[in-house]
Amino acid sequence: MKEQETIVASHFYFTDDGAIPNNPSFPLLVYKNAIEDEDQVNQILRQNHWSNAWRNGVFPYHHYHSNSHEVLVVVGGKALLQMGGEHGEQLTAERGDVLVLPAGTGHKLLKKEAGFSVIGAYPNGQNYDICYGKKEEWPEKLDNIKQVPMPGYDPIYGESGKLFAYWQVNQ
Repeated sequence: MKEQETIVASHFYFTDDGAIPNNPSFPLLVYKNAIEDEDQVNQILRQNHWSNAWRNGVFPYHHYHSNSHEVLVVVGGKALLQMGGEHGEQLTAERGDVLVLPAGTGHKLLKKEAGFSVIGAYPNGQNYDICYGKKEEWPEKLDNIKQVPMPGYDPIYGESGKLFAYWQVNQ
C-alpha cells in the first residue's frame, strides 16, 4: 500500500434523500490509488480488524447497511458507482481505490468494465444487513445507524489512519 502521507482522502457528506438515510455524522471517504498490485488486501484488512470479507462486485441497485460501516477495496477493473442515493455523487472507482462507507451510506453500481471486483469488509467482522430504502424500514434502521460505534482502526492505515481526521464522535 502507498504511504498514507501520499494519499489524498476525498470526503463526501450525504443527507437523507427520502429513501437512503446516509450517515448524519460521518462522510464517505475515498482513498484514490492507495493499494498497490502486490498488496495482500485481505491481510491488510485483517491486521486492522476489518473482516467478514467477501469478494465480488457492487449491487446494481441502491442499498445501504444500517448496522455496520463497510470498506470496499477495488482489486480489479473500473466502475461508475452512485454513492449517497439517487441524488448523491457518481464516482469512478478503479483498481487500487479504497472507499470507506459509514453505516447508512447508499451505494449502487451504475456501469462496470470487465474484471471489476471489490473486496468488502466490516469493522471487527460485524455482520451486516442489506437495506433498500423502503419507508417501512426507517424507524428501526435510523436507530441502528446511530448505534453503530466508531471503528477502532482505519481499514488500511490502522490506529492512526486518515479515517480519524474525518470521523470524529461529538462529545
